[in-house]
Amino acid sequence: MNSVFSEYKDFIQEGDLALAWISRNNIKAITIEKDGVFNTRYGSFLHSGMIGKPYGSQIAIRTKGNNKFAFIHILQPTPELWTLSLPHRTQIVYTPDSSYIMQRFNCGPNTRVIEAGTGSGSFSHAFARSSNHLFTFEFHEVRYEQALEEFQDHGLIGNDDAKSNEAFKNVTITHRDVCENGFTIKQTDKTSYKFAEGEDEVKINANVVFLDLPAPWNAIPNLDQVISKNEKVGVCCFSPCIEQVDKTIESLIGNGWTEIEMVEIQGKQYEARRQMERTLDDALIRLKDIKSRKLEGVERRKRLLEETMNDISHEEKTEDKDSKRPSVAKTRYNPFGKGQRIKEGDSNYSWLQVTKVESEIKSHTSYLTFAYKTISKERDVELVSKLIENSG
Repeated sequence: MNSVFSEYKDFIQEGDLALAWISRNNIKAITIEKDGVFNTRYGSFLHSGMIGKPYGSQIAIRTKGNNKFAFIHILQPTPELWTLSLPHRTQIVYTPDSSYIMQRFNCGPNTRVIEAGTGSGSFSHAFARSSNHLFTFEFHEVRYEQALEEFQDHGLIGNDDAKSNEAFKNVTITHRDVCENGFTIKQTDKTSYKFAEGEDEVKINANVVFLDLPAPWNAIPNLDQVISKNEKVGVCCFSPCIEQVDKTIESLIGNGWTEIEMVEIQGKQYEARRQMERTLDDALIRLKDIKSRKLEGVERRKRLLEETMNDISHEEKTEDKDSKRPSVAKTRYNPFGKGQRIKEGDSNYSWLQVTKVESEIKSHTSYLTFAYKTISKERDVELVSKLIENSG
């Protein structure tokens, strides 16, 4: 099975892992089954009504009781959407932080990543999509088992053999306390790595390291054994407290890491939508409509005052009021405020593409401490040639 996170499909098929978008803050993962049913508080959606439709389709049902329509959208999983839907086993790294980290390290086909710890696997999915291979470590055994099962279901677990037909399965997860026992993976370890005959130890050679640990300063001294010796290696430590950053920097300096910088990511979301184009003619029509309705109100008040002064009975007054009230034509859509509802994008009107930004910046999650290290500064001509050949 290929990973749904590394390839794209046009149509929903039986057996697919899909995401049901109920609302912006409510996204659920479902496995499409022929006889399956997805239940929500709005109603029940049959999987058979989803199979064969394009990803991104709106699936609608008629609700019971009020006889209205309810709908969801079926989306193909991406690391960004998975981050919004995954079960939280720990605090997770959200897309604003993870995207900045990968961009800063220029993650690509030649990137080999060490991640500690795995946690809920949010960042793991993003690394798996963008890097050559991810070696992720989790010290908590129950979370390790949960993450391993999840990665297997998503088609991410496989051997590190580039010639294998499972080369797209580029995640290795290991149960390990890296602060105490380092990052070296051996046959005696509890790991997803499939050792070849005669292979005793995994050659990691990572050029990117991400540490999401309570005490990253205890893991930093263990990195020299597993990082690449012939290229510049980057490390990022994810720490919620400034005191952790202080201790981390001391450890980085003491272990030969340079170009140290701490970054804090804060962001706003933009919502794209269409707004009806408002013209001078629209304004004139609206002003005329307001004036005519105002005059009608004045006439109606005068008539009611006369009725009161003449002491007309309630029945006669009601009949007279209904009979004398002039009929006013229903106003057309008012682009300046409330009025007749028009579906967004209606071809009978002109529309502008606009954006709406959140009023407040998102609050702090964690500090990102970056540093770099080059162990050997001698040029490896053979390795450079190989990298150039692969990139071409």
